[in-house]
Amino acid sequence: MDEVLFAAKDKKTGRAESFFIQLLPYLYCIMVNEHHFKVERTAHYYTIGQPGPHIKRFWLVCHGYGQLASQIIHKFRDFDDGQTLVLAAEGLSRFYWKGVSGQVGASWMTSKDRLEEIEDYCRMLDQLYHQYVPQCSDEVKITFFGFSQGCATHCRWLHSRCPHFAHLVLWAGIFPDDLDYRPLSDYLHNKSIHLLYGDQDQFLTPERIEKLHALIKDKGLTVDIHPFEGKHEILRPILNQLAERLS
Repeated sequence: MDEVLFAAKDKKTGRAESFFIQLLPYLYCIMVNEHHFKVERTAHYYTIGQPGPHIKRFWLVCHGYGQLASQIIHKFRDFDDGQTLVLAAEGLSRFYWKGVSGQVGASWMTSKDRLEEIEDYCRMLDQLYHQYVPQCSDEVKITFFGFSQGCATHCRWLHSRCPHFAHLVLWAGIFPDDLDYRPLSDYLHNKSIHLLYGDQDQFLTPERIEKLHALIKDKGLTVDIHPFEGKHEILRPILNQLAERLS
């Protein structure tokens, strides 16, 4: 081990060189093991409306990549009618958009440790769902709304947990293509699924839309598709019109 430390030090300063330190596990066959463990942490969410037996409509909202729950929930301010409860959950990972300060965004998951991150947000959505739904009317209509990255978030949660709901709204997002939806055919029966996207969406290009249509057909999904004139954005007039149809 002394030889290892000597090789990693600068002869003049005696300071370890980070380049050699990074290579040590490979040069000297040091066994490095990855570990995972669960911790309790604080999640964030925002609501419009007060829970209670008077609530006939419950919307559970998942934001897009880089958004915050405090931002997306303002799109639903017209829903405050005394009978609707809107809950916007926030991804557990926050980051600075530029450098180490300034605007903060949140993400639901990344490709690193993706299965653990998916399970983490599924547990969070479970807790929110089971905390608020029992407080609503017994006949409450439940709508799951996802924007952009939040679409895949909702799909993965539904696929994993199968919570009761009436409507699934995917706005400017896609169905994860690695999920098998056919075993959920009975679960999805009599539930409405809506896909909305702008005809000028810079992320949902015509090629991606074509692939999305093919995926919907291949997975055996029944989806009402609503293209609109606009970009990668939630337009409140269109959202309000959709909410009226789903009421």
